[in-house]
Amino acid sequence: MTRDGLLQQIANEFEFDLTEEIKVGGNYRPVVVDENVAYISGQIPRVGDVVRFAGVVGDDISIEDARRAAAIAALRALALVLKQCGSLELISAVPRITVFVRSSPDFIKQSEVADGASDVLYAVLGDVGVHTRTSVGVAQLPKGASVEIDFIFRLKPS
Repeated sequence: MTRDGLLQQIANEFEFDLTEEIKVGGNYRPVVVDENVAYISGQIPRVGDVVRFAGVVGDDISIEDARRAAAIAALRALALVLKQCGSLELISAVPRITVFVRSSPDFIKQSEVADGASDVLYAVLGDVGVHTRTSVGVAQLPKGASVEIDFIFRLKPS
């Protein structure tokens, strides 16, 4: 199956419509391609107009739901690359992702939450999706989201 097909399959599992508009809430772009690098603005687990899994991980959001939130953020990032480039086959590497987890003061499993995004990237892109990553706990995120992730994708020369 192609990467685009794998993305569709996983998106269906999360009830995420790849054709939906990724809304921007300010004077910025959700994706900028500079030469052969695509920079993706921070993505929260928004599906349509609803932010899924809003809350604090370790308090009112379980680690399992936080992992699902991270997976949705990764789906959104891949959808942006798909819309910008026409195919995920153009991705040659994922050099870096940064995962922000809205955490309770005693929550220390931010990297386990980040695995939700890493698993999606690997499931869709295979070895190309293996990346470096930082995961950090924060007090607040936009729209009350439990997770926000930014991404860097390297693209094949066109």
